[in-house]
Amino acid sequence: MIGAIVGDIAGSRFEWHNRKTKRFTLLRAKGESRHPCYFTDDTVMTLAVADAIMKWRENGGGAYD
Repeated sequence: MIGAIVGDIAGSRFEWHNRKTKRFTLLRAKGESRHPCYFTDDTVMTLAVADAIMKWRENGGGAYD
């Protein structure tokens, strides 16, 4: 879970900014990047699904009403 969130944050600065080369700087010094890293809707959805699964298990794992 933590790896997925860290990957989402690290990759967020490349989302919607297509690269034509495989050479790029993954991490930059503070204030250097025009595209800062942040969490995206992917992290929000991952956490929501994990929360739903945990609540489902707490309630015995049966079908929802």
